[in-house]
Amino acid sequence: MLKKISVEHVRLGMHLQAFCGDWLDHPFWRTKFVLTDPNDITLIRESQISEVWIDLSKGQDIEPGEEIGNEEAASAADIPSPPQESLAKASFNDEVKRAAKICARGKEAVVLMFQEARMGKAIEAEAAAPLVEEISNSIMRNPGALISLARLKTSDDYTYMHSVAVCALMIALSRQLALDDAQTRDAGMAGLLHDLGKALMPHEVLSKPGKLSDAEFDLIKTHPKEGHKLLLAGQGISDMVKDVCLHHHEKLDGSGYPKGLQDKDISLFAKMGAVCDVYDAITSNRPYKAGWDPAESIKRMAEWQGHFDPQVFQAFVKSLGIYPIGSFVRLESGKLGVVVEQGEQSLLKPRVRVFFSSKAQAYIKPETIDLARSAEKIAGREDAEKWGIKDVDRYWAAETA
Repeated sequence: MLKKISVEHVRLGMHLQAFCGDWLDHPFWRTKFVLTDPNDITLIRESQISEVWIDLSKGQDIEPGEEIGNEEAASAADIPSPPQESLAKASFNDEVKRAAKICARGKEAVVLMFQEARMGKAIEAEAAAPLVEEISNSIMRNPGALISLARLKTSDDYTYMHSVAVCALMIALSRQLALDDAQTRDAGMAGLLHDLGKALMPHEVLSKPGKLSDAEFDLIKTHPKEGHKLLLAGQGISDMVKDVCLHHHEKLDGSGYPKGLQDKDISLFAKMGAVCDVYDAITSNRPYKAGWDPAESIKRMAEWQGHFDPQVFQAFVKSLGIYPIGSFVRLESGKLGVVVEQGEQSLLKPRVRVFFSSKAQAYIKPETIDLARSAEKIAGREDAEKWGIKDVDRYWAAETA
């Protein structure tokens, strides 16, 4: 039997079945576990959650003689779902604040997931589902917010935030391809779990600041197979998620790994995973290199013949924009700036925050220009280093303050 109790009466030995509230309001990435750590009880009581469901068949009840007030019993099927966040379209500035919380909690979840994988604990799709749902809802409200924030990762947290970013990119791409809700959720789960095998890779190799030796690279190339093994031992993991984990490094021309598959032998979802994985990798700061500009990354990926499925890549570009958020561009007037939000009508007309004049070679008063409502046009991409400009991302991130 399940019972809803106040957090004041939570104690060690209880089996926590569910939290009464939003996923972002409680401190754990999963539910359905027995409380064995006193610190967890402290975290629950200090969170915004006031009530929880416990399973009396799997753990302790409240202390004998304790009054719990509005006691409520139920079966698992009767537990109400947390209130659904509005999925109405939101502005970048409105969504980015919630997206920042999702990214932070998402990183924590992946860190714990990797730790559990290292300890041999089976991965459960059900445990990761709330995070995928939160990311999916954010993408529905404003795809640019979370995707842009997830790209802003340090080299130290790359492995974990990469999983969050690829989850978001897979969901956005799925929607662009008009896949149904179930396929989109699965694609998001695949993005979240695609690099699980890296949990078993040596930290000193993953975080090596220089080029990997041939032996080290051969070791890293085993991560798809290792991740696939972990997912085979997991619970509730779909075949599609396992397929993306195993095959997201395959290439159309057969030069990928681990199996050297060619175009017709690679599934749609593995092709999607390949594009999303590479884009986030090359736009992110890594231990051995700084990330490329988003627009420059799109351009280079388009030139890599034999790597990506053309239709999947075209849909990916439409989902992000030709000039994704964070792209450093020059307008025809000579003003330089960074893309802060995509335009609704055209891939070529985003909102750009300009702050530098190429003609005067000097900083100017920052101004956000909506190219859909201006005579200005983008003349092309620019290299920020060429103009001595550092940390371009802070100019679009300033929009979130």
